[in-house]
Amino acid sequence: MQIFNEFNKNPDLSICLGFFDGVHEGHKVVIKNAVNLARQNGIKSAVITFRDHPLCYLQGRTPQYIMNIEDRLALIERQGVDFAYVLEFDEKIADCLALDYLKDVLVANFSPRFITTGFNHSFGVNKQGNAEFLRSYQREFNYKFFEIPPITFDSTLISSTKIRQLISDGELENMKNLLGSPFFIRGEVREGSRIGRSISFPTANIRYPKNILRIPKGVYFAKVETEGKIYDSVVNIGIKPTVSDAKRLLVEAHILDFNENIYARPIKIEFLKKVRNERKFSSVNELKQQISKDVEAARAFFAQTK
Repeated sequence: MQIFNEFNKNPDLSICLGFFDGVHEGHKVVIKNAVNLARQNGIKSAVITFRDHPLCYLQGRTPQYIMNIEDRLALIERQGVDFAYVLEFDEKIADCLALDYLKDVLVANFSPRFITTGFNHSFGVNKQGNAEFLRSYQREFNYKFFEIPPITFDSTLISSTKIRQLISDGELENMKNLLGSPFFIRGEVREGSRIGRSISFPTANIRYPKNILRIPKGVYFAKVETEGKIYDSVVNIGIKPTVSDAKRLLVEAHILDFNENIYARPIKIEFLKKVRNERKFSSVNELKQQISKDVEAARAFFAQTK
């Protein structure tokens, strides 16, 4: 998949429009429709998206995404897309009328044969550009428009909003069915206080990514990937109230049956299930006993899922 950061002349495409945070199961239907139309008609497909969500510009919000742009693009590529246009949402785009964006940007650059969006996609000043709008200009601009209806799982609408709510509530098992994969974060392993090692439970510590949606503090069963290998793990997210007065959020992964030095290496942590809330114990020994219980529970959990 070729990635462009600005528009260029690339005619006769099957394009789809959207931000696609998380590239969830509903997004995949939108993207695959554009890809399938391209393949059926011997042309190329393209996703038109933005690096940051338009609300970051329009409302000055701090980004809190389901996943970062690199992981988003990797999933988009996995759907078979030929081109991805990853643009900056700026004043020029924010002030653009829907008809001007369609005519002077999409049609002028891509002469699209097909345009696909989700049922609730919108663009242009005051969100004038919606499914009805795109449908009404098909004949004038010589494209066919496809609107993907709501996609549900067990009567639940699959949407980034719902997925974000489930992540924020720590309901990761339910969330996985909508997203299509576990929620994850990435980071570089950093030197910690070595308290875990001193009580026989060494941890790989990373900082929680600033631009990724926060999950609740607590203990989780998780998978840790490092250097292409995946390991069962118990992960704590919190401030270590038993042994520290620090307020900074820490991510500590105890990788089961693992004793390698991975300082300064990147790791990926997939969160599978929340086990319990973080709490302050009366002593380090009590904390150690609880971690032992967490590890045994993790072993049982992973034995059932293999």
